[in-house]
Amino acid sequence: MSGRPDAAALEAARNLEEMKRMREIEEEILARAPENDIGPSLDRIRAVMELAGDPQRTYPSIHLTGTNGKTSTSRMIDTILRESGLSTGRFTSPHLHDIRERITLSGKPIPREKFIAAYDEVAPLIELVDARSLESGGRRMNFFEVLVALAYAAFADAPVDVAIIEVGLGGSWDATNVIDAQVAVVTPVDLDHTHLLGDDVVSIAEEKSGIIKADSVTVSGVQDDDVARVLLDRVEEVGGARIVFEGNDFGVLAREVAIGGQQVSLRGLAGEYADLFLPLHGAHQASNLATAVAAVEAFVGGGEQRIEPEVLSAATAAMTSPGRLEIVRRSPTVLVDAAHNPHGARSLVAALEEAFAFTRLVGLVGIVADKDAVGILEVLEPALDHIVVTRSSSPRAMRPDDLGKLAVELFGESRVTVVRDLPDALEQAVTLAEAEGMGGGVVATGSVITAGEVRMLLGLTDV
Repeated sequence: MSGRPDAAALEAARNLEEMKRMREIEEEILARAPENDIGPSLDRIRAVMELAGDPQRTYPSIHLTGTNGKTSTSRMIDTILRESGLSTGRFTSPHLHDIRERITLSGKPIPREKFIAAYDEVAPLIELVDARSLESGGRRMNFFEVLVALAYAAFADAPVDVAIIEVGLGGSWDATNVIDAQVAVVTPVDLDHTHLLGDDVVSIAEEKSGIIKADSVTVSGVQDDDVARVLLDRVEEVGGARIVFEGNDFGVLAREVAIGGQQVSLRGLAGEYADLFLPLHGAHQASNLATAVAAVEAFVGGGEQRIEPEVLSAATAAMTSPGRLEIVRRSPTVLVDAAHNPHGARSLVAALEEAFAFTRLVGLVGIVADKDAVGILEVLEPALDHIVVTRSSSPRAMRPDDLGKLAVELFGESRVTVVRDLPDALEQAVTLAEAEGMGGGVVATGSVITAGEVRMLLGLTDV
């Protein structure tokens, strides 16, 4: 015996050390103000980026905003670009299970060692900017700003051929908005985060339009007329930019429900694409795919170069969107969906009606306190036979008793069950779904956190 540790033991020790360091970093980041506490200014993130040498300017980017569909569309763009042979970095939020999901390299969560390296690179710069900001009566960088700095550094270090960047909140003042993206994507705009972004869609659209930059192409989902006017005005204001709209310049030509998803035919900016199998449910996902295809066409060939049909077909068939009308258990079927506003709930209900035929559908619902709980429940009510009201582990989660009172007003007392703890609530929802025999189902929704925690309770953590 040599007494020297073998390779497996060394690897285990390294993994343990990495996990310990990751926990320390997460605690440091989480100790900061939360991501919805924004303090609207780009000064702090801009200062860190300048100190780091502006890594976000070393690669081209696609920037996404909108009310719903941003993460699904980001993942679709990422998949098409990777299938086309490009290396990608993707930044999305929030995460379902692991903070590293927010920063992906070529479709996979950033490895722990790269996350640690990027944090160690930017942490001293963040401390310097924090100190300067506090001295001048400002504030420290929040949770989200730190993650943006980390992501932009990691993408430069990789390096990536293209970054796909989803805003955290809004657009103009969002920390991601220190890039000048070649393509801006605006998914449908509706009411959400009204306490931060404004009480009407025009105010919200004005904030979101801030990601549109000079000499870029904006790819927009279907918008109401007032929102479209805001986007057109912004394109004219920045100069050299142009905008294309779903339904006018590109869109879904045909779609039909298929086993495990849907068959979709699209009109892109540079041509048509027939009979694509998309393993995701709902008209909204077909629209997200159309937007993603147009964004890739705009990025790769200025909207004049068709994506190779076999590349797009392979990419579309491989697309996933965890936590978005995702089946996480069968017998009975349990679905999770991250709908957290009325607009998202409407897409969920439409997709449920189209793709599933439950004899009895039970909702397992936990909503964050600053969301439009009444609006969400009103949309869900006609689709659900019963609702089990609960809460996620989030400190921002609405108290089940309070949510239960709102649910009783809409559903009636006989259709509402309040269960404080999510694991018990899931068990109760399954029992209720099975009460009348086969064919029942459960849909867990109301927030990304609720969807993620139900997913985890049923043994799924891959993204």
